[in-house]
Amino acid sequence: PFPSSPLIAEYPKTNAKERLAPWTVTAFSPTINKAVDFLCTCAGKRMLAPGLIAGHDLAFWADAMRFAGSLIARQQFLPRLDTIEQWVYSACWEPLFRGSDAKNLTSLARAMPASARAFSNAKSAPDEPAVSVLSDFLCATVDYLVRFTSHDIAKPVSKKKTFDSVHDQWIYALGASNGIMEGNEAELEKFAFQVHEWRRPISALIAAPFKVCFRLEEPQVLEMDGEEGFTSSSDDSWHVSYLLQATDDPSLLIPVADAWKTRGGKISLLKRGKFNHKEYILSSLGQAASLCPLIENSLKASVPNGYELDTTSAYGFLTDKAIALEQAGFGVMLPAWWTKKGTKQRLNVGASVKSSTLRGGGKISLGEIVKFDWEVAIGDEKISLEELEMLAKLKSPLVKVRGQWVEMNNEEIQAAITFWKKKAGGEASVREIVQMALGAKEAAEGFSFKGVKATGWIGDLLAQLEGRMEFEELMVPKDFIGTLRPYQVRGYSWLAFLKQWGLGACLADDMGLGKTIQALALIQHNWRENGKLPTLLICPTSVMNNWQKEAARFTPELPVTIHHGTTRCKGDAFEKLAETQAIIISSYALLHRDIKILQSVSWGGVILDEAQNIKNAATKQAKAACNMKADYRIALTGTPVENNVGDLWSIMEFLNTGFLGSQAAFKRNFFIPIQARRDTEASQQLKNITGPFMLRRLKTDKSIICDLPDKMEMKVFCNLTKEQATLYTAVVKDAERALDKSEEGIKRKGVILATLSKLKQVCNHPTQFLGDNSKIPGRSGKLARLLEMLEEILELGERALIFSQFSEMGGILQRYLQEHFGYEALFLHGGVTKKKRDAMVEAFQVENEDSPKIFILSLKAGGTGLNLTRANHVFHFDRWWNPAVENQATDRAFRIGQTKDVQVHKFICAGTLEEKIDEMIECKKEIAESVIGTGEGWLTKMSNEELKQLFTLRKDAVG
Repeated sequence: PFPSSPLIAEYPKTNAKERLAPWTVTAFSPTINKAVDFLCTCAGKRMLAPGLIAGHDLAFWADAMRFAGSLIARQQFLPRLDTIEQWVYSACWEPLFRGSDAKNLTSLARAMPASARAFSNAKSAPDEPAVSVLSDFLCATVDYLVRFTSHDIAKPVSKKKTFDSVHDQWIYALGASNGIMEGNEAELEKFAFQVHEWRRPISALIAAPFKVCFRLEEPQVLEMDGEEGFTSSSDDSWHVSYLLQATDDPSLLIPVADAWKTRGGKISLLKRGKFNHKEYILSSLGQAASLCPLIENSLKASVPNGYELDTTSAYGFLTDKAIALEQAGFGVMLPAWWTKKGTKQRLNVGASVKSSTLRGGGKISLGEIVKFDWEVAIGDEKISLEELEMLAKLKSPLVKVRGQWVEMNNEEIQAAITFWKKKAGGEASVREIVQMALGAKEAAEGFSFKGVKATGWIGDLLAQLEGRMEFEELMVPKDFIGTLRPYQVRGYSWLAFLKQWGLGACLADDMGLGKTIQALALIQHNWRENGKLPTLLICPTSVMNNWQKEAARFTPELPVTIHHGTTRCKGDAFEKLAETQAIIISSYALLHRDIKILQSVSWGGVILDEAQNIKNAATKQAKAACNMKADYRIALTGTPVENNVGDLWSIMEFLNTGFLGSQAAFKRNFFIPIQARRDTEASQQLKNITGPFMLRRLKTDKSIICDLPDKMEMKVFCNLTKEQATLYTAVVKDAERALDKSEEGIKRKGVILATLSKLKQVCNHPTQFLGDNSKIPGRSGKLARLLEMLEEILELGERALIFSQFSEMGGILQRYLQEHFGYEALFLHGGVTKKKRDAMVEAFQVENEDSPKIFILSLKAGGTGLNLTRANHVFHFDRWWNPAVENQATDRAFRIGQTKDVQVHKFICAGTLEEKIDEMIECKKEIAESVIGTGEGWLTKMSNEELKQLFTLRKDAVG
């Protein structure tokens, strides 16, 4: 046995015989609705929250839930009636497992973790087969999902409801929340038997290796009547053919006409065990005849293989018989123009908007009211009112319109004529037109909405939103210091384009592509144009200093202040301060706490960095973000929100309020269908609605990669916690006293180097400095920022090297990162043997999903001689202040064999000696040159006053 934790001692060696013994498992027993919601949230995710990892059993049940959803999407379920107790029955939905689904059920059951079969007070191993446990879960899940997604789901009634028949009661119960049926015992018992008999043929069909399929074939040759291109045929020119389809290989189709033969290659394909295909065909056709009477006439032939039908009967087969046959377990193949696989043509309504060409300097907004006209079409073919009236006269259920068969419902035609006469035109705001065009707003009730056709500036706006037309690329602001790469110019211009129309934008570029400078370019661009209104920037506390430093670097003209800490301005003082600032930086923690103070200012814009912090709409900070008033809103996140559609609603609600409807509607229309049933239509609709407001670029994109250097180095400024600041100040005071007492020589040099080491340990983590093995979370600004960045890196499937000059800090990082992420973190230090070191390198370099993603190395042990090209991120957690040594460490990843761009992150605690030394090296070239090869020895040559100034903590150091 291998210990599951270093805290557990090795299992003692013994000669005792192994035996199975009970193991207590803590279980969570939710109701089915809570279980489905929970599993939808967990589906496809390994890390549910920091330090919270989805176990194998939870991942298994999430997979099982999605299997249940796929059964529903393919309509592999039937209604059932079960006896609960005397006079009480339960109407429910039950999944059907046939063909590949039966195999999937078996393989999924084999993968079931043992803990999933646990039961109370067990004294022996569970005897219930895994497949039974899984089947029970799938039955409960399918029953709930079918009820939940039913559009006419019946709500529980306070008083006893009466029904015309037991059949009506059954239909009602199948949609009700509990499915309970009570009443006359004899009547219910008789009905239960009828349901059982109705289901019995389906059970037989499921067990067979083949199933009978019915394929509707349209007329091959038809003449076009009239100039309008409308054709209605009443000839017996439609045909239904019979086929046999293998349940384990749906692509294998054998015409029943060939199955009656005694010889031939296809006959051998039908010989499977004791399967008698001729008897099965006759039996199946006999069952199908009760659902479709025309099949019965074909049975009079010696070798039935199909039947003819007229247009009216063909329409009846499409709308009625096909559904009944499919629900009974038969295969049905319909023409592509009728099914979702083709382009089923129906009457639809579209909106036509005409607008003028956009004039330069014109003040136009989404709130402007515009007029539009309704258009009626069949598919893409626009038809006139006269043509509609002519179709009404044909009174044929199927009409061939300009070469394409179309379903024509006379009531629908009459409704379209009435709709046209009453609502030939309408009025709506441009925002509503945009919502209609993107599919976020229901347009014409009762009709399929084809979309919006627009000309002029509205047409240009829609084309730009949908990506059919390029938006204007802006010049980089003249006061912006630095060069934007081409893709960054496009991103900044895109933000400005949406901002112009008052639409919120989510910039979701990959880590390292420069979301910060694109946002700063936008703020610089707007600073003079919007009357110098301030921008509120909300971000995690760990990156507040980073934003301040980047703003000073790229937009030094803009006044920036941090609203944080106990001395922050409030009331009138804050309003006066805001009037003088271009950017006010604050944190998510203060967003809801200071909401009234922040709402007192007229903001030019609100920007949320690391916007995943508001993904939970129920949190105070998410609600506060949505309540902020500003001319524009922007969300920045390196982790695309599409990864979990449940998180998308809150971010979109902040960006464009109301675009995704209410949270309850979003759950019904998108969350459950996508997470549970993998509904591609719902996914596409959600993408259509949100796509125009999200810009996601990856480093792997060739159009981006050509703009990037092979190695990107960036400084990451972190804040100290209050505890770190207190310890830092104490060390500095001790050092000042020691320096005043020490004379020139080795003793003074020892004091300086010891102080440097202590201060760097404090900046790393109090636990390292104190050496007390105390708790790790929430005590280090550096560690907080490292966790945020690693979360994004691991989410993208990338790997990282973390260097520290302290082996004890490496041990702290290894222990905590393993607990936090649930991944193994390798740690190479001076005490590791060559054999173990080689094994670590080999394990890290393997391209495997389960191989380690994080490699921690002490600078001395791992700085040279290693090839770790699987990593494309390098973190210098603490600085050695020797460029040559740091570059050698970076080159463990940036070397021959590396196929990705390497990002180097150099951590610096703001306001501490780390930042001051970095500034000295950057500003004085002679110091930078002297540092190479000397480590930190050059600092010992500084005077006491210079050292005290170097050590002193700045006020802005604490987060």
